[in-house]
Amino acid sequence: MNAATSKRRSICLTAELADLSERGLLRNRRRVKPFADGSCEIDGRRLRNFAGNDYLNLAGDERVIEAARQAMVEYGHGSRASALVTGRTDWHERLEERIARFEGEESAVLFPTGYAANLGSIPALVGTGDMVFCDRWNHASLVDGCRLSGAKLRVYRHDRLDVLERELKKSAECRRRLIVTDGLFSMDGYAAPLPDLCDLSERHDAAILVDEAHATGVFGANGRGISEWQNV
Repeated sequence: MNAATSKRRSICLTAELADLSERGLLRNRRRVKPFADGSCEIDGRRLRNFAGNDYLNLAGDERVIEAARQAMVEYGHGSRASALVTGRTDWHERLEERIARFEGEESAVLFPTGYAANLGSIPALVGTGDMVFCDRWNHASLVDGCRLSGAKLRVYRHDRLDVLERELKKSAECRRRLIVTDGLFSMDGYAAPLPDLCDLSERHDAAILVDEAHATGVFGANGRGISEWQNV
């Protein structure tokens, strides 16, 4: 790259950043100090944190802290490798077994983040030659997982399931079909109509994936999320 080309690209990036700033779309990072009671400090102000993911204040729970301390004393910090290579320890195995018991399932598999879980699980279930149906209110990780899968993507609205049913009928020849939805839509607080979605999936021989990230521990008699709360 010569100097003139480099300068042109720099000017272009500067103009794009200025445009984002004018439209109020330029993101700025800020320093936040979290506290164990669910509050935080920003610019010297103590605020109640409704924007974080620690809904149940588990980050400051003494039992969680002590368990983390015990694990670090025994193994140190980090797993040192991916789970598939040499990074799956008995701590990971015990956690998977505990999660499986909590969910009432045969087994469970851990991912490092919820985002990674959706990017890993959806492409494992569908791919080229398949169809994936994604609710328009789904979290970005679900949307990215659907796109990454390579399956044909159809976006539906949970308040217009007649459209979803029409698309399911049209895609009857696809190898596999997967309906993907949040249990609780994080930006709006609405619950997905899981009984209706499950009925559709059964009638049209489609699988369904429900992300319970925002409802686990909050909904259902045992805290298993919207699926348990809506009895599906």
